[in-house]
Amino acid sequence: MPFVTQKPLELILARNLMSALSTPAFLVDEGGVLVFYNEAAGLLLGKRFEELGTVGAEEWGSLFGPFGEDGEPIPYDELPLVSAVRNGRPAHAELCIRSTDGASHEVEVSAFPILTPHGSQGAIAVFWPSQPSNGARSA
Repeated sequence: MPFVTQKPLELILARNLMSALSTPAFLVDEGGVLVFYNEAAGLLLGKRFEELGTVGAEEWGSLFGPFGEDGEPIPYDELPLVSAVRNGRPAHAELCIRSTDGASHEVEVSAFPILTPHGSQGAIAVFWPSQPSNGARSA
């Protein structure tokens, strides 16, 4: 029987929570491996998680970005998810992601770490469309 690595309980619980959210959300483990994204994220990205599966940061970065305002990929170390995992603190950014059909989406991302008494287990990022920066705010 092959050896199967058990995911930390915190990642399992985070995945269960994210499955119930209507807000797009990503879940990465402590190494930056994308271990889950919810149905809302799949609709935005053009690919369900079940079709993609668990992938490393290089692969999900090449598929979806994110990209800065200049269209260039944002360095891995500057991503909110990475900052949340490494620093154990929430992080927020505005950036652009790309769906599998090539469409770009400007989003705001808030990431927060999943911390345990044994250290970081990963991070969750939720994202939503950016508000136009014309100075007007809606109530």
